[in-house]
Amino acid sequence: MSYPVEELQRFGYQQELRRALRFRDLLAYGLIFMVPIAPMAIFGAVFSASGGMVVGAYAIGVVALVFTAFSYAQMVKAFPLSGSVYNYVGRGIGAPVGFVAGWAIMLDYILVPSLLYLVAAVAMNATLPSIPVWLWLIGFVAANTIVNSMGIRMTARFTWIMLVGELIVLFIFLGFGVWAILTGAGQWTWEPLYNPNTFGWALLLGATSVAVLSFLGFDGIAMLAEEAKGGSKAIGRAMAGALFVTGLLFIAQTWVAAILTPDPQALITNGDPAGTAFYTAAEVASGPWLATLCAVATAIAWGLPDSMVAQVAISRLLYAMARDKQLPAFLAKVSRKRNVPRNAIWLVAAVSLALGLFMNQRGDGIAVLASLINFGALTAFLLMHLSVVVYYVLRQRSRNLVAHLLMPLTGATILAFVVWNANVAAQRLGFVWIGVGVLVLIGLYLTGRRPELSGLAPAHQRVTPARQAV
Repeated sequence: MSYPVEELQRFGYQQELRRALRFRDLLAYGLIFMVPIAPMAIFGAVFSASGGMVVGAYAIGVVALVFTAFSYAQMVKAFPLSGSVYNYVGRGIGAPVGFVAGWAIMLDYILVPSLLYLVAAVAMNATLPSIPVWLWLIGFVAANTIVNSMGIRMTARFTWIMLVGELIVLFIFLGFGVWAILTGAGQWTWEPLYNPNTFGWALLLGATSVAVLSFLGFDGIAMLAEEAKGGSKAIGRAMAGALFVTGLLFIAQTWVAAILTPDPQALITNGDPAGTAFYTAAEVASGPWLATLCAVATAIAWGLPDSMVAQVAISRLLYAMARDKQLPAFLAKVSRKRNVPRNAIWLVAAVSLALGLFMNQRGDGIAVLASLINFGALTAFLLMHLSVVVYYVLRQRSRNLVAHLLMPLTGATILAFVVWNANVAAQRLGFVWIGVGVLVLIGLYLTGRRPELSGLAPAHQRVTPARQAV
């Protein structure tokens, strides 16, 4: 398809990655990255943090990220490149700001595989104690790295198979859960959405900062802009579709689980340190077999397909930044046979394994990783919204103020409140990471490697106000 290739050449790049992904592949990638059954693993934490309003926390997350997805769609139309927020912010505002945005989202993407592998390994170890956590970690990392190194088509096929499996498990839970409620195991209530006895905006937004972990991944679709057959249009549609579908699935399963939770007040007071609250609700729905099914499905989903597509996303970000000489050049090397950034894939595998093994030695390893991931992503999303305003309104003089001013500012405001109410430790560690990124940026300037993006000027000339209507 010549259109995407010509668009890529406008920015001074050659088509090195293989354009093999259709809309349905992109949609499946986004769905599997977000994991349709993701709330099963953190249901108890969100329930406790929200004062029982777990559905409310997920609903706010959906609303906030709908605006973010819209901003992504605007920027991918202007810059249909790999690298996602790094490229969009860099080209929309300026290369140095783009570097900071890329550094922030890197905190999300480079830690996500480690978190996923660790959660899955711990869960599988609980199911099969004879196999240690470290061995599960090695197995998950090795399996995903091999598949990703074989090419994007192989990854797409595998994610489709795993997605179908996750959806089957989810609908089994929903079917038995709804039947249990109808037959008296629970009573329908609006309290999971809104409970006047516990409601508080700070409380709910703080819980949303945890719940948003389940949504991270829809933005990873934008990393595949140079591997999508339909170009920017397919990317935008897939992001919106994945967010909408998973949002509905998240709300449905958490609502049913909240109704079936045997002692809601105890869960709010004591939290869910073992991470078993959802499985307890599943046991209420239909017995131990359903609890075991949900637990094993969650472990496999996080350890294989979800961590696999996370590895794809971060490897493309490293590839894009290295291609622009902002990271070591070896990360920009592409396998001629498989058309994938193999060096970046293997580096991510090594970092994920090392971090997973290290965090496994800490009692709060999973909690620390989750908090840092959310902070990095939300910070990058804020810069994404700002880039839409700067690029379209200030630089291109767009008259579409709804799409290019009102929508991004609304999304940025919601995310700012979520970040403000996030875990204090996550805020501190997150700002330390951003500070390190600023120091690296200063080092680039001092060594004569000032961040520059290929084809930046032509991109600015390409978009005119007359062509910006949505």
